[in-house]
Amino acid sequence: MIFGEDVPAVGAADVPPDGYLLDVREQDEWDAGHAPEAVHIPMGQLGDRAGEIPRDQEVFVICRSGQRSAQVTVALNQAGWLVRNVDGGMKSWAEAGRPMECAGGGPPYVA
Repeated sequence: MIFGEDVPAVGAADVPPDGYLLDVREQDEWDAGHAPEAVHIPMGQLGDRAGEIPRDQEVFVICRSGQRSAQVTVALNQAGWLVRNVDGGMKSWAEAGRPMECAGGGPPYVA
């Protein structure tokens, strides 16, 4: 699936500090490094866990590079949420110097 300008997006540096950040990566990617305030729901679990995603605020979706999150952005917007894709994903998040932490206690990185 190819995404164009029809996917609402925001740069990693422009995600508000208090924004609802939904990380749709797999567990090993999350464990390596993630935004401290992000909510982790892997893409494959969204069908079962969509009810956990708020409908009363804008949602920012992130993955490693922005491809999976673009798919999720389109799907959630079609289902009635207000969602934006984080352009460039966690790679851009890290490059922008946004905060990161990891599950193992070592230095976080984008897997």
